Amino acid sequence: TAAPAAPAAPHPAGPADPPPEGTRLIPAYPAAERAVRALAQAVSYAQWRRDAADPGKVPEYEDIDERGAAELIAGHLARGQGLALGDEETCELLGRYGIHVHRALPAPTPDDAVAAARALGYPVALKATAPHLRHRADLGGVRLDLADEEQLRRAYAELTELFGTPAELRPVVQGMAPRGVDTVVRAVIDPAAGAVLSFGLAGAATQLLGDMGHRLIPVTDREATSLIRSVRTAPLLFGWRGSAPVDSAALEELLLRVSRLVDDHPEVVAVTLEPVVVAPRGLSVLSASVRLAPPPARDDLGPRTLPAY
Repeated sequence: TAAPAAPAAPHPAGPADPPPEGTRLIPAYPAAERAVRALAQAVSYAQWRRDAADPGKVPEYEDIDERGAAELIAGHLARGQGLALGDEETCELLGRYGIHVHRALPAPTPDDAVAAARALGYPVALKATAPHLRHRADLGGVRLDLADEEQLRRAYAELTELFGTPAELRPVVQGMAPRGVDTVVRAVIDPAAGAVLSFGLAGAATQLLGDMGHRLIPVTDREATSLIRSVRTAPLLFGWRGSAPVDSAALEELLLRVSRLVDDHPEVVAVTLEPVVVAPRGLSVLSASVRLAPPPARDDLGPRTLPAY
């Protein structure tokens, strides 16, 4: 048999023997930065202990139509094994869970754009929804605060002159949403972890830096609260440099509703809400996509966990 392992040697920076009973130890650090880092770790650990003791609850919402959503999903899947829903189908399914997408009307011609704006009411936004321009306001495919028909027609002409024909651009007209912070909410089926809810700020924070937070579905109210605070850019939501704090309660509720949808219906294998503009009061889901597929069979019986980073 192997010899027993030798006891660990005393740490060179600490005493070899325990201090006498009743001795009060005071930590000392060579630099203030190390002391702050140690305090932050202690606070993080205390928060982890508190969350572990009270993980929160998955709230119920009276306006959720679980049966109606199940009927919609079954009808869509009857057409094929896996499919991405169209805009109207996406809005209808999300609406069953109280997730309302800001209305957008197709504008294949300038006259259609004007008619859409009249139906929605000015001011409006004109957006190119082609895949290479979608969610890329920096490329100039979005024109905001168009106050009348003249401005709308001028913006339409500029877009087609810069980027191509309306058939290529797929322009839509959308009513203006209140100003706020652009965010993104996603839910996907991870092969190792199962259903995962993700959150981050839209744009460079997620696309370039990968600044996204993740939680396993179903998400509790406490987990939704911690999720929006877990990203490095979270201060932008809470009044950074004098800006108005956003409606974090509305954002947390949206996360919980998406979590419920995916948890109730495993056929919903992907949901993307981008951007979600969170204002000081309320929020607006400006674009959404949903993908359906028969749920994958699970051959493991143990709990799923996210990897630690």
